[in-house]
Amino acid sequence: MAKRMIIMLVIVGLVLGAIFTFEWVLLPGFKKQILAQFANPPQTVSTMVAGTQDWQPELRAIGTLRAVRGADLSPQVGGTVSAIHFDSGADVKEGDLLIELSSADDVAKLNSLKAQAELARITLERDQRQLQAQAVSRQVVDTDEQNYRSYQAQVAQQQATLDYKVIRAPFAGRLGIRQVDVGQYLAPGTPVVTLQSLDPIFVDFTLPQQQLAQISVGQKVGVGVDTFPGEVFAGSIAAINSKVDPATRNVQVRAAIPNPNKRLLPGMFANIKIDVGSQQKYVTLPQTAVTYNPFGSTVYLVDDKGKDPKGQDQLVARQVFVTTGDTRGDQIAVVKGVNPGDTVVTAGQIKLRNGSPLHIDNTVQPANNANPRPSEG
Repeated sequence: MAKRMIIMLVIVGLVLGAIFTFEWVLLPGFKKQILAQFANPPQTVSTMVAGTQDWQPELRAIGTLRAVRGADLSPQVGGTVSAIHFDSGADVKEGDLLIELSSADDVAKLNSLKAQAELARITLERDQRQLQAQAVSRQVVDTDEQNYRSYQAQVAQQQATLDYKVIRAPFAGRLGIRQVDVGQYLAPGTPVVTLQSLDPIFVDFTLPQQQLAQISVGQKVGVGVDTFPGEVFAGSIAAINSKVDPATRNVQVRAAIPNPNKRLLPGMFANIKIDVGSQQKYVTLPQTAVTYNPFGSTVYLVDDKGKDPKGQDQLVARQVFVTTGDTRGDQIAVVKGVNPGDTVVTAGQIKLRNGSPLHIDNTVQPANNANPRPSEG
C-alpha cells in the first residue's frame, strides 16, 4: 500500500512539473514567436532619396487669345449683293474692296442731284453778276445761295449712301469664311465676313490681387496653347486693368504676342507663365509622398535604426511633419522637414505608422515630372 502511494505521488509530481514547465517556460516563448510573426509584418513601399532642384518662381494663369483688331463686317444699308471681291481666308490690306451691293438707282439719283446742284451754281453766279448791276434784289441771291448749298448737301448725302453700298477692309488682316453669295439680299447689319488682325495678337487673363505687385507693363510672359504642345510663344505685358473686379478680387491683364506666322488665332485657350524673381533651390518630392491631414502635412522617412524581434537591424518608418511650397507638374517643393539625402517613402505610406518595419520595392515609382505630358496611349 505504501509503495502504491509513493508511485502515485511521483506521477502527480511529474504531471504538475510538466504543466508548470509548459505554462511558465515554453508557452511564453511560443506566444512571442507567434506575435512576432503576425503582429507587425514588414510593409512593402517604394522610396526615393530626396534631392534639390533649382526652381524659377513663376505665376501661372489661363487666358484667351484675341485679335489686336477684329470685326465682323456687315453693311450699313440694305441691298442685293452684286459682286464679291475676296476669297475666304485671304489676307487683305486696309481699304481693299470686299463686297458691292446693287446701286444703279443710287447712282442715277446721285447724277440727278449733281445736275441740280450744277444748275443751282450757274443760277447763283448769274444772279450775283446781276446784283452788281442792280438788276436783281439781294434776297434773290440769298435764295440762290441757299438752294446751291442744299443741293450740295443732298449730293454729299447721296454719295455717302452710295459709299455704304460697298464694304471695304477697315484695316489689314485675315478674312474668315464668307457668309453671303452673289444675288443675296442683305439687311443692314447682316454679317458678311470676319476680319482679324493677327500680328501681333493679344492674350487676356486674370491674376489674384495678391500677385499684382509682382507684375508690371513690359514684363516678359510665356504662352502655350494645346494646338502646339511643348512650344512657348514669348511676349510681354501690354496693359494692366485700372481696377480689381470686386466680385472675384482678380485683375485683368493683357499681353501682346508676336505672331508673324499667324499660327495663333483669336479664341484659342492659352496657358500663361510669368517668371518673377530669381531662381531658388528647393527639396522636391513626388506629390504622392505627402499626406495631407487637418493637423498638418506629413511624410515618412526610412530609418535604419530599427530592430526586429530577433534583435537584428531593420528598416522602419518615421513620420515627420513638413512645410510644403509650390507645386510643379507631379512635384512639390518641401520648404521644411526633409533634408537632401533623406530616404522618403513615395508610395504605400497609407498603411504605415511610426516604427512600422519596411520592405522596399522600387520596381515601380510614382510620377515625378516637373513638366508632365498627356499620354497618348
